[in-house]
Amino acid sequence: MDKMLKQVQKIQAQMTLAEEALADEIVEGTSGGGMVTVKANGRGEVVSVSISRDVVDPNDVEMLEDLVLSAVKEAVRLSHELAERRLGSLTGKMGIPGMF
Repeated sequence: MDKMLKQVQKIQAQMTLAEEALADEIVEGTSGGGMVTVKANGRGEVVSVSISRDVVDPNDVEMLEDLVLSAVKEAVRLSHELAERRLGSLTGKMGIPGMF
């Protein structure tokens, strides 16, 4: 039992470090052929949005909104995939179903 507790504590410490490192890793979602770019960190937090002037049309705001939403969704999806890759190997060691 003591050995298992030490193993769990070790994995928890590794997970904490991995989660902290995810804050520094950036993924990028794009739409409109790169006209809209959204960057998110490995925690799923959007850290920047870049919009090309070429896609800004005051007469078609809905298109711009769709492009931004699409890029945000992609960035968040990629962020979750990154977290799953980084943390999945650790949670797999713990044998906890549903954890990455």
